[in-house]
Order: sequence, then C-alpha cells, then structure tokens
Amino acid sequence: MQAAPTTTATPSHLTQPGLQTWKLYVFAVVILVVAELIGSVTFKVGPGKVVLLPMVWALIMGAVIGSLQSKMPGPLSLSQPLQFRAAAILQPALLLFVAKLGLMVGSSLPKIIGAGWALVFQEFGHFVGTIVIGLPLALLLGIKREAIGATFSVGREPSLAIIGERYGMNSPEGRGVLAEYITGTLFGAVFIAIFAGFITSLNIFHPVALAMGAGVGSGSMMAAAAGAIAAQQTPEVAKDVATFAAASNLITTTIGTYFTLFISLPLAVWGYRVLEPIIGRTTSSSSTASDDLHTQTHVEVADLNMAGRIGAWVFAGVLTIIANWIAYKVAPLESIGCIVIMIAAVFVGDILCNVTGKKIPAVCWVTLVAMFLTSPVCPWADAIVAITGKINFLAVITPMLTFAGLSIAKDIPAFRKLGWRIVLVSFAANAGTFIGATLIAEFFH
Repeated sequence: MQAAPTTTATPSHLTQPGLQTWKLYVFAVVILVVAELIGSVTFKVGPGKVVLLPMVWALIMGAVIGSLQSKMPGPLSLSQPLQFRAAAILQPALLLFVAKLGLMVGSSLPKIIGAGWALVFQEFGHFVGTIVIGLPLALLLGIKREAIGATFSVGREPSLAIIGERYGMNSPEGRGVLAEYITGTLFGAVFIAIFAGFITSLNIFHPVALAMGAGVGSGSMMAAAAGAIAAQQTPEVAKDVATFAAASNLITTTIGTYFTLFISLPLAVWGYRVLEPIIGRTTSSSSTASDDLHTQTHVEVADLNMAGRIGAWVFAGVLTIIANWIAYKVAPLESIGCIVIMIAAVFVGDILCNVTGKKIPAVCWVTLVAMFLTSPVCPWADAIVAITGKINFLAVITPMLTFAGLSIAKDIPAFRKLGWRIVLVSFAANAGTFIGATLIAEFFH
C-alpha cells in the first residue's frame, strides 16, 4: 500500500500575504498621529541633551503593541503574521524616503561636489569605526570569535551574507553578526537617534560632518540619525543635513559590501588575533551554544507583488501627508503634488531595477531618478523643487519607523537568547561607525 504523500505546512504569512493588512494600516495611522501629537521631548544629560523625536515614539509604540499580542483582544492583537507583513511593507515604503532624499540631493549637487574628499574618505570611518570601538570592548567583556561577526560592520543583510558564506551562520562569527543584526533591528534606530542627537548637542562637530556620519548603510538608522541631527539645526542647515546623509548612505550602500568583504572583515580578524591574547578575558559569554537564531530571525517572507508595492507607497504617502500636516501645519492638498512626484520616482526606479535583473538595487535607481528630477540638467527642476519642498523630510521618517516598530516584536524571542555583553558590543559598534565617519568628515571638511 502506497503511503499518502506528506505535505509541508506553509506559514500563514506566506499563504495569506494580504491577511488583515487593513489592521496594520489602522495601527499605523493611530501610532503616527499619537507620535506627532506628542512631538519632540528634550532633556539634558551632562553637557549635552537628548532629543526624542516623534519617530522614536512611533517605533516604541509599534514594538509595545507587537509584544503585547498575546494579551490583547482578538481584534486588537498584532499577530506574528501581521508583524512579518509590516516588515514586508517597510522595504518598499522606505523607497519613498529615499526618493525624498534624492530630490533634495539633486538640487544640492554643487554642495555635494564641493565636499570633495570629505565625502570620499568618511566611508573609511563607517567601516573601521565599528572595529576600533567595538572589538576591544568585546574582548574585555570576554567575548571570543563572536566579536569578529559583531564588530566588522553594522550587521545588515549584506554582512549576514558575507559571514554566512565565509564561516556559516551557526559559527561563532555567525552568532556575532546575528547579534548585531537583531540588536540593530530592535534598537538600532532608537539608539542612533539618541546617540547622534546627544553628540550634535555638544556642538563639537560641523552639522555636515555629522550628516555624513549618519549614512551608516541602513535606511531606518540613517533616517533616525539624520532626523535627530536636523532637528537641532536651522531649516536651511537641516536641508544640508538630509542631503549629505543621503549621499553618504548611498555610497555606503553601493560600495559597502566590497569594503566589508575585502577590508573591514580581514581587519577584524587581524585585530582579534593581535588583541585577544593581550586583553581577552574568559567569562560566561565566552562559549555560546549553537542555537537556531538564524532560523528564527530569517523566516522567508513572500515579496510584495506590484500591486502590494504600489499600495505600500501610496499608504506611506498618506501617512507622510498626515505627519506633515500635524507637525508642520501644511494643508494636505498642498502636499499631494510632492507625494505624487515621490511615488512616480519610486515607480520608475522599481521598474528599472526589475528590467535590469535586480543587478543594481532599487534604492540606487530611485535615488538616481529623483536626483535627475531636481538636478540642473532637468528642464523642470525649478518647478519640481518648488512642489517637493512642501513636505519636510522629517515628516517622511515617522511613517517609516512606524512600520519598523510594528515589525520588531517578531525578533524578540531570538533576542532573548543573546547575552547582554554582545548587545552592548553591538551598541558600541553602531556608535563607532557614526563617530568614525564624523571624525574623518570633520577633518577633511
């Protein structure tokens, strides 16, 4: 008798990609409105100050709602499938923010070109800074080879791929890069916003140098850092902050994979080999058992189809209009033109990405298209600049981090398995990439 064929259950977030998406949108609207109404909160810390912007409240509220899913009534519960759905929406929605920055960069190309070597060499600070600050701390805390994976970069997706291919994700190096990835996902935007805002308040560095330091290679973290810096500047300087942060982030995104593979990873391995016999210690965190962190953190999520991506762009645009209305008192009808242009730039960039076989990331195409629209070579540049200037770039950040917050809670179970030491090292690495790039940019600026 032939055995009945077995079937493999497919996660619900794959079989029902549109499952109650409306609930996510309702949550997002409520969170964004509350966050914008709370506004900015500032308090002093020693010689500086910490500025908590609406985007921080949005991220925290989303995370709290997700973490309370088992205690909320059915209609108000943000289930794990919906959290994965929020993560899927976040990726195309971030392109709207990229388009806004590209529009600002295009009209400021002369300033960017004038930055010259500062913009080029600050990239070394982004990748070396994580090692200089993070690696010694890791060794002093008793972390062994996990320190290599946790400190050779800020641990975004390309870094996971590099470590996975070189060492395997169940290796010590793999657990280290996962620690960086999970910590960055859960707390990266909040941490870098608070840290960048505090460093800015000290008035040690030029705002443009700080802006270059904000381009860490993560869209949400760059948005958080740039927003915290810009919030303490005049409107004109705030525009420069957004422009240079975008330019720096584009460079980090495009060449970052090669830099981490050929320079920062070998440097981290060499640094570990040299420093571990000198300052290395043995503690309870020195030996980490193999676990399923990689499986928990990387559930395959179905990509949004074109209709889903357009829906994400449009809804992110609606949230941006609401944020711009509440925070900057710009009537919604005045903002619609800007949103239409931003969505058009994203749509064209997305098409170009697919036509070219995704060999060049969509973020690069969207940036190039948006830059062209406001660059001197575009005959309609002046009109487009006037229209797109109706929306403050800070108003675009809060919707992005709202979706980021709604997607965070799914990673908490994996996060609980990580020791506090390696989490502290992750924070140090994130601080190092910001400070390293800022110092170099300040020197050359």
